[in-house]
Amino acid sequence: MDATLVDHVRRFNRTVTQRMGALDDTFLALARPLGQARLLWEIGTAGAQVRLLRARLDLDSGYLSRLLRALEADGLVTVEADPDDARVRTARLTPAGLAERAELDRRADDLASTVLHPLGERQRERLVAAMAEVERLLTASMVDVVPTDPRHPNARYCLEAYFAELARRFDDGYDPARNASASDDELRPPVGEFLVATLHDTPVGCGALRYHDGGPTGLRRMWVAPDVRGLGLGRRLLAELEARAAAGGTRVLRLETNRALTEAIALYRASGYREIEAFGDEPYADHWFEKRLAG
Repeated sequence: MDATLVDHVRRFNRTVTQRMGALDDTFLALARPLGQARLLWEIGTAGAQVRLLRARLDLDSGYLSRLLRALEADGLVTVEADPDDARVRTARLTPAGLAERAELDRRADDLASTVLHPLGERQRERLVAAMAEVERLLTASMVDVVPTDPRHPNARYCLEAYFAELARRFDDGYDPARNASASDDELRPPVGEFLVATLHDTPVGCGALRYHDGGPTGLRRMWVAPDVRGLGLGRRLLAELEARAAAGGTRVLRLETNRALTEAIALYRASGYREIEAFGDEPYADHWFEKRLAG
């Protein structure tokens, strides 16, 4: 990694933590540290499952438990087990917790105003636009892409969401039983690979490879969840699949897609895929693409 880029990130982190008061013993003068204040806010007025809080905040289970115990001791939070499944615990704010959260919101608004107030109107617009871009890129950096068995719950979630989207977007609907794409067994090593992208432990994308002895490798099951589109995840999944295919000796990648998937078609063309004559017996295909990988 470029040392200059790393230095810029570290300098940005120091500026933000100082300006937002993260270095203080108390956050927003509420007599509690930033971690507890943030957890109060994330629990929210409706409560939240502890496992979802851990995933959303990327916290170690032990550290999250300590934060919750501290808030319980102050009478701000209760943690209850689900009557039908004791493994599922839900944190809820007490009346005192709701009052402190409301005060936290008010003071956070005041802090944001102090950041914006010294700036001119144009500077404020630039700062807010830059913050939105930073947030988008930081979110993209938190996505993990890992090989996954096609029968894993995360993989099944992605595939079911993918099939449901195809059914909505295709002119004549979509029936997975008619699809000529590879089966689960064909997407496991050594004959295939399946990748799943997750954000805060939630599956948000997938893609697969199907190897063919002596022939081009097939690209399959490319999908990105609608709420994370625009983060560059489709391009990242595609690049990872290409790298894995090349490492396994693939020299030619092929795929077929439907005309309704305009974003996917644009991605393939921008990534160096060229349209070729029809191949295979995929009943939903309207476009066929090929890319030759570097040796």
